[in-house]
Amino acid sequence: MSSIIRRLLPLSTALLLIVITAPAASAATAPFPNQSLGNQGADVRAIQGLLLAHDVPSATDGVFGKSTRAAVKAFQADEGLTEDGVVGEATWARLIVRLGPGSSGEAVKALQRQLNQKRRAGLAVNGVYGTTTRTAVIEFRRHMGMKARGKVGPVTWRKLIGHYEYTAFGGRTGLCDYTVGNPRANWGTGAAVGQLEAAARLFAARGRGRVPVGDFGFEHGGNIPGHATHEVGLDVDIRPVRDRGDQCTWGTNWRYSTYSRAATRTLIRDIRAAAPGHVKLIYFNDPVLIREGLTTWYPGHDDHLHIR
Repeated sequence: MSSIIRRLLPLSTALLLIVITAPAASAATAPFPNQSLGNQGADVRAIQGLLLAHDVPSATDGVFGKSTRAAVKAFQADEGLTEDGVVGEATWARLIVRLGPGSSGEAVKALQRQLNQKRRAGLAVNGVYGTTTRTAVIEFRRHMGMKARGKVGPVTWRKLIGHYEYTAFGGRTGLCDYTVGNPRANWGTGAAVGQLEAAARLFAARGRGRVPVGDFGFEHGGNIPGHATHEVGLDVDIRPVRDRGDQCTWGTNWRYSTYSRAATRTLIRDIRAAAPGHVKLIYFNDPVLIREGLTTWYPGHDDHLHIR
């Protein structure tokens, strides 16, 4: 063996170890999702449940309104944190509670809701860490490549809160599914899914049909064919509204006679109202809606809205 090869072997071994261990390390240290005034969804509901676990009064409706912000500020004050009403890394770290068989109370309910919404575990939300909850935790840990243990610590909480949520379709949610070649791409962050579902329920109640969802993201994010921006669970495509409200069956285009500008305008306003301050952009090429400041032009967006 040459001296050059002998010198390179330790370096190559070290690089191999970095490559092997990087995914697990990055998954363990991935940040908790920032949640603040205007957010909705499973992760907000987890915050509310964990506030209750710390004896801070809170609703558990999944809506980060002014009362939830006040509750977060009260908790932050008690914990010596910056009282900004935003649940970021430091606040999440103080909110989470170690759990295991025999635990009970509001933190267990928060765990059960998360397992139901992120992994469709079908648990009774009773606040009792019994056999079924332990089994669901073990299955989740296996799903995430962790050891099959029935306890929940900081790493398990982080992975569970950070796990994407599957979009719920059906009459009760106001959403329907359509595919453009990625049928498994129906996952998004807890906030993105919760806010879309809230907007869809509001819009469907107006009698203009349900909201068709195309590509969102894959369960664990990552590359999605044809959509470079759909990799982190924040971007979703939906169809514009048709004049007959049958957009779950057929698509349309802003140039077509079947397109309803008025109903699409209402849908966009409902989407923005469901997450005030959190809708960063909507790509859709209807020039009237662009002039009104509701959407932005982007190539290839004549027949669908891209929401972030």
